[in-house]
Amino acid sequence: MAILDYGFLVPLIFLILIFLWSSIKILREYERAVIFTLGRFTDVKGPGLIILIPFVQQMVRTDLRTIVLDVPTQDVISRDNVSVKVNAVVYFRIVDPKSAIIQVENYIQATSELAQTTLRSVLGKHELDEMLSERDKLNVDIQEILDKQTDAWGIKVANVEIKHVDIDETMVRAIARQAEAERERRAKVINAEGEHQAAARLLDAARVLAETPEAMQLRYLSTLNVIANENNTSTIIFPFPMELGEWLARKKD
Repeated sequence: MAILDYGFLVPLIFLILIFLWSSIKILREYERAVIFTLGRFTDVKGPGLIILIPFVQQMVRTDLRTIVLDVPTQDVISRDNVSVKVNAVVYFRIVDPKSAIIQVENYIQATSELAQTTLRSVLGKHELDEMLSERDKLNVDIQEILDKQTDAWGIKVANVEIKHVDIDETMVRAIARQAEAERERRAKVINAEGEHQAAARLLDAARVLAETPEAMQLRYLSTLNVIANENNTSTIIFPFPMELGEWLARKKD
């Protein structure tokens, strides 16, 4: 009789353990459980210890931590008809577990597909220069569109970052030639402005020398001094202007 009682208790204990294992769940701080009773949504529970009715209630775990989604490389044609390859990364999290489970079958895949189409759509409206120079503005535009469209899924898109904008090798060479031409143009403009300023200064100097002949003679002597120092010689043959002799004679008198 004792053997029969013992043989009856073992299955009973085993069934109790299975019952407890299927009814008691422990959720971490960042987890929530969407509870379904006989297939109908009833509640969102967690974190901590929760108790389910076996075979009557079921739960679906959701993670509230930020998910980092890598958007695959997309072929984009800019508004100025330049073909580029662009990839990005999206940071999002669940704010409404009920909507994330009920409203969409797979919220991660749905967000990924939506991010790809939005990336192509937004960047296709801009020129290549804007993609390269206004990346922060484009990030904000894509983030706002994604956040608005995923709101019904209980998802909050926190940030979008465009990682790489890869240009065809032919286009890279064309951009390099354009940049070189722009540098040459700026150099010519700066050189022309310098020549214009130098000509204006020379004109002013000529006017001063014309009004004051003595200044011309002093400039002549200064030039001779510079030539003597540069050539390291004590003998210089040069034409002696008569005006300089008359000026020196006047100074002597």
